[in-house]
Amino acid sequence: MSIRDIVEGKKQWRAHVARVKALPPDYRIVYQEMQRYLFKVGPTDLVDGGLLPGIVDFFEEGVAAGKGVLEVTGTDVAAFCDDLIKGTRTYADIYQESLTR
Repeated sequence: MSIRDIVEGKKQWRAHVARVKALPPDYRIVYQEMQRYLFKVGPTDLVDGGLLPGIVDFFEEGVAAGKGVLEVTGTDVAAFCDDLIKGTRTYADIYQESLTR
């Protein structure tokens, strides 16, 4: 990984954070909780993948449609996150495998 890749990655992350900050407060709170949850148990390629920007896209569509955040995600946000990462290798899977060894 070169310095240029690191700088580009930081630019992309800052742009992502700016998009999150532009969301209404209820969407922003739910996004931050989802991000915390996904960083804890989420897919191993979370940072490199498009999951987090995809969530922001989805939330921006919900805002544009005039929906509340729980209308978009449902009342069980953890289940919504679990559905998003279904079928992908997660840190929780790695931890479970280490316990069974």
